[in-house]
Amino acid sequence: MKKILLLGSGELGKEFVIAAKRAGVYVVACDRYAGAPAMQVADECEVFPMLDGDALEKVVRKHRPDIIVPEIEAIRTERLFKFEEEGVQVVPSARAVNYTMNRRAIRDLAAKELGLRTAKYFYAKTLEEFRKAAEEIGFPCVVKPLMSSSGHGQSYVHNEEELETAFREAMEGSRGDVKEVIIEEFIDFDSEFTLLTVTQKNGETIYCPPIGHVQKGGDYRESWQPYTISDEALKTAQQMADKVTRALTGAGIWGVEFFLTKQGEVIFSELSPRPHDTGMVTLGHTTNLSEFELHLRAVLGLPIHDIRLEHAGASAVVLAPEDTEKPFEYNLIDALKEECTRVRIFGKPEAHRGRRMGVVLCYGDIDADTTALRDKAKRLATTVLGTEPYMKK
Repeated sequence: MKKILLLGSGELGKEFVIAAKRAGVYVVACDRYAGAPAMQVADECEVFPMLDGDALEKVVRKHRPDIIVPEIEAIRTERLFKFEEEGVQVVPSARAVNYTMNRRAIRDLAAKELGLRTAKYFYAKTLEEFRKAAEEIGFPCVVKPLMSSSGHGQSYVHNEEELETAFREAMEGSRGDVKEVIIEEFIDFDSEFTLLTVTQKNGETIYCPPIGHVQKGGDYRESWQPYTISDEALKTAQQMADKVTRALTGAGIWGVEFFLTKQGEVIFSELSPRPHDTGMVTLGHTTNLSEFELHLRAVLGLPIHDIRLEHAGASAVVLAPEDTEKPFEYNLIDALKEECTRVRIFGKPEAHRGRRMGVVLCYGDIDADTTALRDKAKRLATTVLGTEPYMKK
């Protein structure tokens, strides 16, 4: 029996563990706090700070996994090279996880080494460097910590007066010990989309139908599939995704994010070497295999005959209305009264206002109106905890 060590045990990790258990895989779920979502369905659990390299080493030596699957960025990625050299499979690869740990490495790889079209950008460690970069880029601009998740520390800056606050929030929102920000040109995009890209051990790279998504403050709020895009633009996105995943190496699913401008230009945005939050829409039967099943098959080297669209679908997040250390009482009745609807509660033991606590999934025939499905999913998401899906954090 294969043994997987999962680093990070959030909602995406939980769905991956469920897929792994259905395939007879033994899973040890790790996170910085007890009772994390993936721990609730794993065989064993370990609690330790993900940025503590010695603690990570100790856990690896204790459990001797066949495969290490990182689910988050804020881990001691440099330690993974050693484990890989010793014969442990790192997903997708130690190189990929190390590169994507912070935005500097992946952005420089995409823009400078691979020549992909990205937004113009600069880095800054001090407020003085930050002001100079903003002067070069102009307003409005986008500010992000080099390492963060769920949109923490990200903001739009409209004028010079907002610079100091944006810089401070980006530094405070940084995860781990990387204290640097990236400031980007604002792209006047028509929409954003994710291209779930599957690299295989013994097969060609394949792609899920593109997924449209909406973010608020850098954090996913809703997604839908299929996303309407021209054949030419889709081909461009696939070529970009293939180029960057080949450079990073390894087998698994990748969430590759793009902007689509009003002129139809495809611009590379970001990449995650793991299942993507916008891909939770695939839990609503949109594709023949969910992104978590695809990830598991790629990780284990199992065959993936094809990826095909079976339903149109939409997802909308359920957000916590307040800070609490007690479990919420979730109202599932109103949502589940309606046909072709699923609700997935993540099982997070604590909440802060605006934290993602679950997702509502709505689906229909393959040619169903995705706008109507999106409206339905958002409406039903408000009934679960009585909160608006676009609540600001």
